[in-house]
Amino acid sequence: MFRDLTPDLDNDALEPDMLLDVPFVPTDKGVIKEMLKLAEVGRKDMVYDLGSGEGCILIAAARYRGARGVGIEIDPLRIADAMEFAADAYVENQLDFVEDNIFDADISEATVVTLYLLPTVNVQLRPKLLNELRPGTRVISHAFDMGDWQADEKLELSSVTIYKWVIPAQIAGAWEWEGYDGKAYRVELQQKYQEVSGSAWVDGEVAELKNAVLSGNSLWLEIQPGAASSPDSFTLTFEKNELQSVEHDN
Repeated sequence: MFRDLTPDLDNDALEPDMLLDVPFVPTDKGVIKEMLKLAEVGRKDMVYDLGSGEGCILIAAARYRGARGVGIEIDPLRIADAMEFAADAYVENQLDFVEDNIFDADISEATVVTLYLLPTVNVQLRPKLLNELRPGTRVISHAFDMGDWQADEKLELSSVTIYKWVIPAQIAGAWEWEGYDGKAYRVELQQKYQEVSGSAWVDGEVAELKNAVLSGNSLWLEIQPGAASSPDSFTLTFEKNELQSVEHDN
C-alpha cells in the first residue's frame, strides 16, 4: 500500500516561527496544487521556492509534475526536514535545498519562482526578480501581491488569492524595422513593468500605436498608419534587450 509521504500541510495547530524574518506558515495542499497549475509547471521547469521551509511546494512540483527545483531557506533545521521529506517522497534527486538569504541567492536559472512571504518582502524582492530572472519566467505568490506591479493573472480561491506575473523583457526605447511591403516602421516605447505605451511612425509619418501587449520577451503591437488604412499588427521578439525578430501578423 502506498502512503502519502508529502508533509501534512493542513495542520492548523502549527504555529508560525516568529524568530525568522518571515514567519513560517505551511501552505495548504490545495493551494500548492493551484499554484503549480497557474504556473503551468512541467518536466522542463526549474522551480525556485524562496523561503522554502519544509519543501512542500517543491516536493509537489517534483512528485506530481516532474519538475526540478531549488529551495532557498535561511533556517538549517527546515532544510534538514525538507531533505528528509524529499527522500521520503522519492524526489530527492530532483531537488536541492540551499541555506541562504533569499536576497543574496542566485536565482537566474529559475523558470518558475514561488513565494509565500510577506507583502513588504515581496516588494523588496521585486528588483531582484525583474533584474535577475529571464523574460518569460513565471512568478507565483501565495496570498500577497507586489505593490504597484500588477499581476498578469489572479486566481481567487475560497480563502486566498494566488498571483502570477511573467517577467517582462526590457523593451523601452526606439525600434525600427521594415515591413514585408517595404514600409519603414518606427516606435518609441515607454515601459512600466509589463505595461507599454509610446508613439509610432510609418514611412516617417505619424501613426497611431493602438495596442501594445508585452508577455515575456514577446511584444505584440497594433499600428494604425492613417484613418483610411487598416491597422498593421506585428510580434516583436527580444533577446538580451535587443530586437531579434519581427513577424507581420496581418
